[in-house]
Amino acid sequence: MRDIRQMAWIAAAAAALFSAAPALAEDVPGAGFDVTRYTLALTPDMASAALSGRETIAFRVTEAGLDRLVFTGNALTIDSARLDGKALVPVQRGKALVFELGKPLPRGRRGKLELTYHGRPARGFARSAEALYTSYFACDWMVCAQDRFGDKAAFSLDLSVPKGMDTLSVGRRVAKRAGQDGREIHRWRAARLYPAYLYGFAVGRFAEVRSGKLAFLSDVADPAELQRRFAETGDMARFFAAKAGLPLPAGEYTQLLVRGDEAQEAATYAVLGLDAMPGEPGDPAEDWAIAHELAHQWWGNLVTCTALREFWLNEGVTTFMTAAWKEHRYGRAAYEAELGAARQRLQGAREQRFDKPLAWGGTYPSLGARRAVQYSKGALFMDRLRGELGEAAFWSGLRRYTRGHAGGTVTSLDLQQAMEAASGRDLRALFAEWVFGSDDGAEKG
Repeated sequence: MRDIRQMAWIAAAAAALFSAAPALAEDVPGAGFDVTRYTLALTPDMASAALSGRETIAFRVTEAGLDRLVFTGNALTIDSARLDGKALVPVQRGKALVFELGKPLPRGRRGKLELTYHGRPARGFARSAEALYTSYFACDWMVCAQDRFGDKAAFSLDLSVPKGMDTLSVGRRVAKRAGQDGREIHRWRAARLYPAYLYGFAVGRFAEVRSGKLAFLSDVADPAELQRRFAETGDMARFFAAKAGLPLPAGEYTQLLVRGDEAQEAATYAVLGLDAMPGEPGDPAEDWAIAHELAHQWWGNLVTCTALREFWLNEGVTTFMTAAWKEHRYGRAAYEAELGAARQRLQGAREQRFDKPLAWGGTYPSLGARRAVQYSKGALFMDRLRGELGEAAFWSGLRRYTRGHAGGTVTSLDLQQAMEAASGRDLRALFAEWVFGSDDGAEKG
């Protein structure tokens, strides 16, 4: 049962991540510029799951002659768009939202795109019993570039909600003030930079439990149940912090328990569905979702892959760390069971004559094939490194990798170099075999 639920969750997460692609090669969201800050003021409607809002996108041009700003397309209606005070006309072109600039911008130029919009997101919003929350597709409820993993930006959000409602978003709530028509404005601000796919928020009436730097919220469970279901979170956080060599990255972490089978990380919090949760705390077959999403706060959120071909550094490492937690908590058999499930998924892909290096940049024939490689094979490679290098060198290498790139982005070569520095060994052949797929893969990677 656990493996069936885990497979369903991975399928849903992978479908969310890889469903969008630009219609035209030249209309690549985020190409030619880096966003430095997103500033939003949103009014979500709980009944209709619609919203209206204002957004300012501060950016820096990275390629000379930039003649358009391209973002991920969505179902929102853009009411106004201005670049440094000049009106722009947005065009929905395939799966891209395009703002033609007229006059090309030079490299290094900074600008601010100011938007107002309204609409009902086609994706990215989900409902629980008495809550509305976002789930992965940030660029359906705001304007951004969804899969620009390496483009980390500052984020702040003003949420206008009915008085008495609770909110959750990225970072910390830094202010609450009275709004208009009986509403309140809750201001959230992230202390770190994150890529857009990690943005999110939730609105509802939540039971709440706090335990040190951890918070548990839910609209479907009372405080006693929250305490019971998340009893292991503190120990998990301490385990991951020790292995990373860094404390909980944001200082605080929230778990939102909702109805359904949700399991999705965001920056500084995670959304978890009742159906993805263990029936009883301490069940080694059932706590993978809690551990996996928490581990992402270090590997994926704090240290983020630069691009889609390097996505195994987010998901493969986290899948391995979930198994490592289980070994720590329940013993070696639980670790082997988790890696055994990974071997089965990879073997299934191989039986369909599909297996690729971890950092392969081609097109996967299916979502199942992609997750068999980037999630499962990625975890198995981490286990192989552990066996090759031994406990001391392997964990030292992981700490070096995590500390050295905290807050930034990484490629597979960064992991190779950290493991080589920690072990004193030349790992080019091993990384070529598993990651790059050639004898000189490190140079090509």
